[in-house]
Amino acid sequence: MRPLILQVHESTSLPRCEQVLREGGLLGLPTETVYGLAADADQAQAVAAIFAAKGRPADHPLIVHVADMDGGLSGARYFAREIPGFALRLMQAFWPGPLTLILPRREGVAAAAAGGQNSVGLRCPAHPVAQALLRALRHSAQGGVVWGLAAPSANRFGRVSPTTAQHVHSEFNTGRDADDPAALLILDGGPCEVGIESTIVDCTRGEPVLLRPGAISLAALAQACGQALRLPHDMPNGLAAPRASGTLAAHYAPNAKVRLLQIADLQNALQPGSAQRRAVAGRIGIYMRTRPGISAQEAAQPQSDMPGGTAQLLLRAMPQDAARAAQHLFATLRALDDAGAKEIWVEATPESVEWAGVADRLQRASVA
Repeated sequence: MRPLILQVHESTSLPRCEQVLREGGLLGLPTETVYGLAADADQAQAVAAIFAAKGRPADHPLIVHVADMDGGLSGARYFAREIPGFALRLMQAFWPGPLTLILPRREGVAAAAAGGQNSVGLRCPAHPVAQALLRALRHSAQGGVVWGLAAPSANRFGRVSPTTAQHVHSEFNTGRDADDPAALLILDGGPCEVGIESTIVDCTRGEPVLLRPGAISLAALAQACGQALRLPHDMPNGLAAPRASGTLAAHYAPNAKVRLLQIADLQNALQPGSAQRRAVAGRIGIYMRTRPGISAQEAAQPQSDMPGGTAQLLLRAMPQDAARAAQHLFATLRALDDAGAKEIWVEATPESVEWAGVADRLQRASVA
């Protein structure tokens, strides 16, 4: 099978990707957060193809990515009916970057991407490859202006988000070659620097409301916009939140069952002969910051009373730094899946603002 992953070369790969998008096709797009499955946000048929490829409900909205021209303001003004002052301050502070703002949508634009809502999620990504392509689409050398790309994570709905081009390939191109018209073109921008999806702030209710934590802390957001952020459950009745990407209770899940454990419970479960190990008919992935307290020999020790084989532990060290843990989180879950883990036991993260984004993703991944 010939690869369908394009290495970045501005004179060859970017024009080809631009043509695919202008013609209503899909593209695997690198961003600093995760890889996206991109299409022209104003082409309803192309956006519908995103929903179909992912198996995503059509009423679950997509984030629209805009070029960094004017700091993303011109793109935001094309899609948004209005931009509150606090939202503008957030744009000025964090765009380009891993921040999505939910804004009132201008009638007649990005309707399919908005999932039937009168709001739209907008982001100005910081990845240089994504920005080079978005800027090219704003020029009309190959056709009309493309103001933004709808681009949810490039994976099957509810599964682990991709942070490399190869992850995207494994999601959508298994068994296909470069001549297959159904094959997905993927632009390789290297591993994602942030590694988890963007922070989402709702700006449609008169004050900023945090819908999804990410790499930007609540304190940084509050300082930038000049006021404290609310949480959805703090809002008065009658001010319903718009639907937003990645906010379902169950999301980001690998094939293996994910279990979040406090360190004492995890250490006990790791001991050879523990009831938890005996209950798993296969390999167990372990992702933890604390030293496991068992030897490599003990980790691989067979459980003779476990039906069907041995409870081999696949140990992976979680970085002590929250930003590095976020960067490697999804790749680690995918690697443990690929290694055949039946369950993945994860040490619960610290209860601090720095770890909020990682904790959110792990919590959603562990919901059965």
